[in-house]
Amino acid sequence: MTRAGRGTALLAALCVALVIGVTGVGRASRPAPVHSETLYVFGTLVEVVIEGVPEAKARAATAALEKEFRRLHRDWHAWDPGELGRLNDAIALGRTMEVSDDLADVLRQGKALSEASGGLFEPAIGALIALWGFHDDLPPDGPLPDPGRIAELREARPRMADLRFDGNRVWSVNPAVRLDLGGYAKGAALDLAAARLTDEGINNAVLNAGGDINVIGTRGAREWRLAIRDPFGWGAVAALSVHPGEAVYTSGNYERFLEHDGARFSHILDPRTGWPVGDIVSATVLDTNGARADAAATALSVAGLEQWGATAVAMGIEAALLIDREGRMYATPAMAERLELPPGGSADQALRLTVLELPRPGGAL
Repeated sequence: MTRAGRGTALLAALCVALVIGVTGVGRASRPAPVHSETLYVFGTLVEVVIEGVPEAKARAATAALEKEFRRLHRDWHAWDPGELGRLNDAIALGRTMEVSDDLADVLRQGKALSEASGGLFEPAIGALIALWGFHDDLPPDGPLPDPGRIAELREARPRMADLRFDGNRVWSVNPAVRLDLGGYAKGAALDLAAARLTDEGINNAVLNAGGDINVIGTRGAREWRLAIRDPFGWGAVAALSVHPGEAVYTSGNYERFLEHDGARFSHILDPRTGWPVGDIVSATVLDTNGARADAAATALSVAGLEQWGATAVAMGIEAALLIDREGRMYATPAMAERLELPPGGSADQALRLTVLELPRPGGAL
């Protein structure tokens, strides 16, 4: 992509961070000091906001997080030189590889999340992701992939279930596996960062990665609040208060996509077909674990309107909001209770919001 294209992408990322940014509501009469820094990692802007500790401590903690984020970005990136790239090379050659504790843990987590989703969340389809051009931090601008090649990669059936572990030694029984952790790496990294801040005695902070957030504690006397972006514009469809220890993640087709002949193709691929999803334009998940919320937002987008309730239950998700391509909103009861519709548009938003009861575990929709 041209330099101008890269600048446009960075500007878009900045706008996303600002539009979906978190704000504290209600402060004590003598507000605690707030330190905020914005970093560029994982292909997006990550805002670190720390409250209630001395400036020097907040700066040191943020610097340490930036160093850790850059290490994880290097080691977990599927296509840049790094640990995951070396593992992918080993898998393609039918070899095993000893990996770090962090990578082994995140791979085991990804395997469990894929299994829980019934394969709708599938980090093993990295070759398909690359074929579509979604492996780069910047959006693709080329033609559509060859349908025959899509079918070939799909029929190879790469799955996280193909991975095997012996301690930290990892291999795959299917050489078609090409790992791409983009569907949950941000969530996993922010989970680690939140745990690190807590261990350092920082009890009130928010980590905001392009609108996906992990929350520690509160801001002042009230909870942090998050605006959920309207996928059809720069406004917000709703807001919600985020409790301490919660995470909110959104997958949508409005940030990364391929445009061809006037049609928009989402970066979220259905592993069953090899093609981008179409019915769901935005899926937001609230949970206590960032990696699970991140992965579930992708899985619910793939599941579509017919399967998303059962998929949410299978993944242990209680609070979710989906928006379809007609602008209709669907929420679980737990999410509907938390949503705050925007002033002035509440009547219209309420008419478009359907609350759907989740099926019982093991039951049908």
